[in-house]
Amino acid sequence: MSSSSPMPVFDGHNDVLLRLMRGKLQPEKAFLEGDNIGHLDWPRMKQGGLLGGFFAVYVPSESDSTGVDVDALMTQSRYDVPLPSQLALAPSQQVTVHMASILIRIERASKGEVKICRTAADIRECLDNGRLAAILHIEGAEGIDPDLHMLDVLYESGLRSIGPVWSRPNIFGHGVPFRYPSTPDTGPGLTDRGLELVRACNRLKIMIDLSHLNEKGFWDVARLSDAPLVATHSNAWEICQHSRNLTDKQLAAIRESRGMVGVNFATSFIRPDGQRNDDTPLEEMIRHMDHLIEHVGVDGVGLGSDFDGATIPAAIGDARGLPRLVDAMRRHGYDEATLRKLCHENWVNVLERTWGR
Repeated sequence: MSSSSPMPVFDGHNDVLLRLMRGKLQPEKAFLEGDNIGHLDWPRMKQGGLLGGFFAVYVPSESDSTGVDVDALMTQSRYDVPLPSQLALAPSQQVTVHMASILIRIERASKGEVKICRTAADIRECLDNGRLAAILHIEGAEGIDPDLHMLDVLYESGLRSIGPVWSRPNIFGHGVPFRYPSTPDTGPGLTDRGLELVRACNRLKIMIDLSHLNEKGFWDVARLSDAPLVATHSNAWEICQHSRNLTDKQLAAIRESRGMVGVNFATSFIRPDGQRNDDTPLEEMIRHMDHLIEHVGVDGVGLGSDFDGATIPAAIGDARGLPRLVDAMRRHGYDEATLRKLCHENWVNVLERTWGR
């Protein structure tokens, strides 16, 4: 496949809305015209074939610092990054609405090039026509009230995917810390409100993202949900024993549900030593793909980059580097049909199974 027509990619996770919210430029102009900051903007995405994905709404803590040099900590052989404390509802709702509005304004300003997708048919239409298929996604439900009124409002705005927690605790449950080495079994699971959130998402056909839930929370969702189990940006614990990664038992449950795992590009979840280091060969990522395919099946694995939210391999660099990853996958022996599944088809299919249309 020539560099002028890269393999279309649909991606399980990015944090570009947070980057745009924090930026100094008008967000929709910066994204649509390109600002060459971070990993993503629409011109670079088109160069790399990145034609869709989950756009995360994530409420940062007032200070993303706990007084710890996280980069230095994550170069040690063992680490446990302190988590910020629980956030208050009102300011979290303000940020949630702000970030959702950035994606809405990008769609409005794009003159048809960007679409907030509510159905699998929407995504297919965008992929077929070179438009950007964006899913409005919540990463950590701090902006959702206990009575779930905000869930209804966000659903009508296009919300179709939600991770009940980021890593810090909230009223719905407990996430996994950034801890290495560690299993994902790090604390209590979903609260009663968290269980009700799962039920509400099932009723509305909102996908539930398991990537930041701890193991007890994972099994709470697995017992309660009638939808495929999906982790949008997680890797294999057997290869990298980080708390953020999934055990083989979890992978078996995802396979049983006809669910999905998106391979995370964050180097600390790829490398067997758990280090945050961009000098990470693409072959290390492909080891995770092989393991996930073995345990979930070739129809249940995709990409979940964490662009604009993580340290990724220098060999990829930013969205323009996706063809280099696809070429590495091809050299590894994945045929073209498998590449299409891993790069976009599996995501569209699991969303159709989840959303029911």
